[in-house]
Amino acid sequence: MAREIDSKEFTAEVLNGSGSALIDFWAPWCGPCRMLGPIIENLSHKYEGKVLVAKVNVDNSPDLAAKFGISSIPTILFFKEGKMVHSAVGVMPETEFDTMIKEKLL
Repeated sequence: MAREIDSKEFTAEVLNGSGSALIDFWAPWCGPCRMLGPIIENLSHKYEGKVLVAKVNVDNSPDLAAKFGISSIPTILFFKEGKMVHSAVGVMPETEFDTMIKEKLL
């Protein structure tokens, strides 16, 4: 399950981590974010143990949203070994996320 992470967890698990991560920047009031939710959940199950799939609520963590220049949500950031390697904005089919994960993170 894609879990919600805060700034402290983000730093420890994503920026200081040695693996790969897909982070969904979202908010509960955002319609497209709610549409993307089930896709993010599916990806979290599909890549469990290979890629950290997590969510950052921009209302609860405005510092992270500002740090990465998030101006539209949903924004999905891809990290490998603590470095951002790709970003995507908006709702896309799960197959497109699969392709991005395979190309950028695995």
